Amino acid sequence: MENRDILVSGGGIAGAALAYWLRRYGFRPTVVERAPAPRTGGHGIDIRGTARQVIERMGLVPRIQDARIRNRGMAWINAKGKPVATMNLDVFGPSGGPVAEWALLRTDLARILYDAIRDDVEYVFDDAITGVRQDADGVTATFEKAEPRRFDLLVGADGVHSAVRGLAFGPDDRYVRDLNSFIALYSIDSDADLGGRQLMYTLPGRPGRPGRAGRPGRPGRPGRTAALRPLAQPGRAMAGFFFRDPGLDFDRRDTAAQKRVVARHFADADWEVPGLLAKMWDATDFYFDRVEQVHLDTWSTGRTVLVGDAAYCASPMSGIGTSLALVGAYVLAGELSRADGDHRTALAAYEAAMRQFVDRAQEFARSSGDGGLLPDSSWQMWLRNQSVRALPYLPRRIAGRGLEPVAHTVTLADYATPAHH
Repeated sequence: MENRDILVSGGGIAGAALAYWLRRYGFRPTVVERAPAPRTGGHGIDIRGTARQVIERMGLVPRIQDARIRNRGMAWINAKGKPVATMNLDVFGPSGGPVAEWALLRTDLARILYDAIRDDVEYVFDDAITGVRQDADGVTATFEKAEPRRFDLLVGADGVHSAVRGLAFGPDDRYVRDLNSFIALYSIDSDADLGGRQLMYTLPGRPGRPGRAGRPGRPGRPGRTAALRPLAQPGRAMAGFFFRDPGLDFDRRDTAAQKRVVARHFADADWEVPGLLAKMWDATDFYFDRVEQVHLDTWSTGRTVLVGDAAYCASPMSGIGTSLALVGAYVLAGELSRADGDHRTALAAYEAAMRQFVDRAQEFARSSGDGGLLPDSSWQMWLRNQSVRALPYLPRRIAGRGLEPVAHTVTLADYATPAHH
């Protein structure tokens, strides 16, 4: 078999899952990860549809079940914490709802995947790729710290703002699309009685005011939502904040400034929000980002290929990103094996197998918008408050079958599970 030495940039979900399957198929993957150790922190993720089959074929179901966040569903509440709309997990099926049956922390899934490959796969921590030179026979990668190395293939599994994509395909502004909202998440100690549900407190938007006598008008403000989600550990919960700010620019490295942005946007909120904001300043796993999608006409160039968010992020609020990463990693490794390492054949087959899944997931994320978290009108708030269930308040696509059909787009019947190497 040719093309067996493969460099994977990024040790997150997509990178670790890909390394697992490459090793199973007899390749020699090396994972380079900028962090000095397996990453900690991170928000809740969902494993849906075909991605569950991938986990089953990895033999990791017992560990996933042990790490699950056993949510009963969601509840929208008012400023006094009283539920005004509820939704159970069974409304959309096991893979379709805003909260899936297989939900866990990203940290826990990353640790499970890392533990499954740590003894068989070379990991290079605390380093990153700085240069890529491709030719007909392979790829030479240069690093911040290590000496240059030669590989048969390079895989970018390094997230929305992928360094590999930047080096091999071009800058972010060609491929990253802004969906006009922001998300902040962090875990806290909490004695709040959540009843096993994720609680959502939505503040109504503020209408704009036209200008008078030559004076500028006041811009409107869309709704905002604060959330509290139970975690697997007793006495712990995940705080979340969702808001829009079209003009906001921020430094990705300045966590303190990001926390100030969140505090400013929710300074007038009631319910548990003042306490959640107070705990935010000491949170060590604070996550903040713009909600974005990644679109490329092709996910490979020469001997470089992308997988996961680097290739096709649907958005952090889509609920399908982890499933795209797991299935994409499985399909890419499987196609490389079926092509006996012929990267041209394998990469074309990988795109053909994954493209419909990606297109459907991204279109769903766009059409369902913010999932009802950011209402633009007082009418939407009124509708929610009149309902004993959440369905009328949610966007039409979510109130249908949700993500259930999207999550089952790819079938794995054509891929035989390899024996352990």
